[in-house]
Amino acid sequence: MKRSLSGQVVLVTGAARGIGEHTAREAAARGARLALVGLEPERLSAVAGELGAVWFPADVTDQAGLTAAVDQVKEAYGRIDAVVANAGVASRGTVATGDVEALVRTVEVNLVGVMRTAAACLPHLIETRGYLLIVASAAAYAALPGMAPYCASKAGVEHFGNAVRLEVAHHGVAVGTAHPSWIDTDLVRDAQDDLPSFRETLRRLPPPMGSTTSVQRCAAAFVDALERRRRKVFVPRSVALMYWMRTFLNSRLTEKFLESQARRSVPLMEEQVRALGRGFGASTAEPPAPRRKDRPEPGFIADRYHR
Repeated sequence: MKRSLSGQVVLVTGAARGIGEHTAREAAARGARLALVGLEPERLSAVAGELGAVWFPADVTDQAGLTAAVDQVKEAYGRIDAVVANAGVASRGTVATGDVEALVRTVEVNLVGVMRTAAACLPHLIETRGYLLIVASAAAYAALPGMAPYCASKAGVEHFGNAVRLEVAHHGVAVGTAHPSWIDTDLVRDAQDDLPSFRETLRRLPPPMGSTTSVQRCAAAFVDALERRRRKVFVPRSVALMYWMRTFLNSRLTEKFLESQARRSVPLMEEQVRALGRGFGASTAEPPAPRRKDRPEPGFIADRYHR
């Protein structure tokens, strides 16, 4: 059943750019009141100013800061009806040669950050019998070399969402997991710019694993999910085939095909990552320095929400 977002309070993490930003814009266009959380204050402030939203800087791996931001969203609006746990990063390199701190940070943001977001938001969603949309990935279904922490984190996110759905169903809270393939965002463009070997690997993969979807189309699918409280969201829809074929995608036959490609692509990628000299893309936000205040600084709040 489709529910109108008009007047509903939607909180989005990782909202400064990419999927998070465009999901916020699409939800606002459908009448939602937005709360933006992320690591880039200038970008958050600009987007919030356009949307008449509230924003708060917070790192999803910092429970105290994140909980304080979520609580201030509740103070600003009086309720939280839906949450899009979207914040995510993707490291560079293999486990054998990559920056281990970047690999670990990827799991901390993508998986542990989702857990922390859920823990901070679910008490408020229980009050409103709301909806939690957790952003996993098509990478939850198929592994690619050079993406070990990303694939592991997104597979964990999917199963985390499946378990939390069972935990909160009796409260009337719905939980969905979203599984986009490659989306035309800074994160994906950075990877293609940084690593020609990655760009070549995508060219060789069959759809949907090798195709890129516009961020606007992805955002529209996410907001449709908010309106319909969907259990699973596939972007593009053909990712659903990967969901049903996941056993084959992780079979020895598929693995042998990928191994044949990896013999050439992995050494080349490792060489490119060493030359790059960094563990993340250029647009990936760094975590802020530890705050001495108990609560994050509040962001812009539109006058009409000060009533």
